[in-house]
Amino acid sequence: MSTPVTPATSAMVDIKSVRKSFGSLEVLKGIDLEVRTGEVTVILGPSGSGKSTLLRTINHLEKADEGSISVDGSYVGYRRSGDRLYELGEREILRQRTQIGFVFQNFNLFPHLTVVDNIIEAPVSALRRPRKDAVESARRLLDRVGLADKADAYPGQLSGGQQQRVAIARALALEPKLLLFDEPTSALDPELVGEVLDVIKDLAHQGTTMIVVTHEIGFAREVADTVVFMDDGRIVEQGAPGDVLDRPRHDRTRTFLSKVL
Repeated sequence: MSTPVTPATSAMVDIKSVRKSFGSLEVLKGIDLEVRTGEVTVILGPSGSGKSTLLRTINHLEKADEGSISVDGSYVGYRRSGDRLYELGEREILRQRTQIGFVFQNFNLFPHLTVVDNIIEAPVSALRRPRKDAVESARRLLDRVGLADKADAYPGQLSGGQQQRVAIARALALEPKLLLFDEPTSALDPELVGEVLDVIKDLAHQGTTMIVVTHEIGFAREVADTVVFMDDGRIVEQGAPGDVLDRPRHDRTRTFLSKVL
């Protein structure tokens, strides 16, 4: 890795000069972004702009080629020695990921496990929590996302919106410092979008630090502290929702918003 920059203590997430390529295709072209504790950052942009890849580098599902990412003052996937970063072992990386919840667009629930077993799987296996305690916590989380009566159901018995709410509860079960959402409503029928966004809004109001990739402009306007617009692997514009959505400075942002508003 290239020479790192010391993580900024004021930011929960500190992304410095991150680049990522797949073969000859450069997907991230020098990303700089800070997310402060308790804030919600919403990332907008066309398909192929690098939004999902950026999320995946934050929890080291994808390894950045250059630059550095820190969460709560610790480098993600690396340890620092002098002016160099050295990659952590898989066990240490997995331990870091328990602090960074990730909600995927396609739920990624285990179909052969009940709802409650989906939620307790990581706390029991990764954090070694007693099963009884994990189950009690899972039931509280299901109540929090409005699914207290679905603990013993299987994912195939739930609607898409219900499955996504289970996926959010599963992410919360590890008590992460940061939640990442990768287009959490894009796989849902339109009438189910609201129930998932309501859960995310509730988390925002409770001060959960989140980065949300979405096309839901109304959600961004209501919940985001910062809106980021990405295009072609770069951050084109960022700022308060009213500035980016209502008074965009860049032609590319204006063109994109004219097609989605």
